[in-house]
Amino acid sequence: MKNNTVKFNTSDKPEFIVELRKRINTYFKENNLNRYGSKEMHVKTVFMILLYVLPWVVLSLGIFTSMFPIIALWVLIGIGMAGIGLSIMHDANHGSYSKNQKVNKRLGYLMNCLGGNHITWKIQHNTLHHSFTNVDGLDEDIDIPVMRFSPDQKRHPLFRFQAIYGIFFYGLLTLFKYLVKDFVQLADYEKRGLLKKHNTSLSKAIFLAILMKIAYAVILVGIPVMLTGMVSEMIIGFLVMHFVCGLILAFIFQCAHVLEETSFYQPDEDQSVEASWAILQMRTTANFAKGNKVLSWFIGGLNYQIEHHLFPTICHIHYKKMSPIVKATAEEFGVPYYEHKTFTGAIGSHLRLLHKLGKA
Repeated sequence: MKNNTVKFNTSDKPEFIVELRKRINTYFKENNLNRYGSKEMHVKTVFMILLYVLPWVVLSLGIFTSMFPIIALWVLIGIGMAGIGLSIMHDANHGSYSKNQKVNKRLGYLMNCLGGNHITWKIQHNTLHHSFTNVDGLDEDIDIPVMRFSPDQKRHPLFRFQAIYGIFFYGLLTLFKYLVKDFVQLADYEKRGLLKKHNTSLSKAIFLAILMKIAYAVILVGIPVMLTGMVSEMIIGFLVMHFVCGLILAFIFQCAHVLEETSFYQPDEDQSVEASWAILQMRTTANFAKGNKVLSWFIGGLNYQIEHHLFPTICHIHYKKMSPIVKATAEEFGVPYYEHKTFTGAIGSHLRLLHKLGKA
């Protein structure tokens, strides 16, 4: 059975996070701000949902019958799917979208409308990834059997090509989650006692997951097929949609943690790591493209991953203003603050690291 936790080195610059939290609290108090979303989030929510739904409506009406516009519409749905996940569902499942936790809970269910499962997402992302970022054996974001993301993982000769074929597997990310991964995770999390915190049993979770996934397929693909009679076009489009969404999500998250400068951890025999939780976050996380307002808006401020990992319960609309405070505090305490000026620069660093890890 996998371990569910590690011991952090609490003596590793504890004053850094204490002072940083004090300064962030002061920033919100002095500017009379709350830590949740605002009308800006409501506008974004409507936009992303429409980007996901409207192309589907056009497809269902059979307005287009040739392959190119049909695929183009499915691409838009894939972009909308990623937008909902990154900008709405992500904040909601962190409890930072709204002060009203019932609103967060309901918007968190959007994960099921994207073909995923809100329970497995919360456990993998909130519990494991955020708590144990880049810790081999605990952070499942760096646990993909066909690739090597950490120098502590075993190397297979095939991995020398992972910087090339990895892009294809990134595109399969959400489709694999829809078809296979959610069920494998539910069974694994049950064995590890992680489902208990979500007040559900394995049988109930699997039953609801199957029900939601069937409804998802029937609505998203079945209805357009029934109304238009176009079977192959819709199935191919559905696969393209998932590939587009998978690529977007994979590069956003991997380019924040699996980079040449970020660190990776392997717990010792006592299940300890030589870093405090906050310092581990700073050593394993990087920002990118902070000056790209359009990208930042679309991906829910996740180009400010450092701020997000240190303060996941604060809505992403605040990260830009928080960033100078975090960076200045990190410099003052001699803590790394990694960042890439552009998204393409971060992608380049990610691919170079994949190449290096695949070779040696």
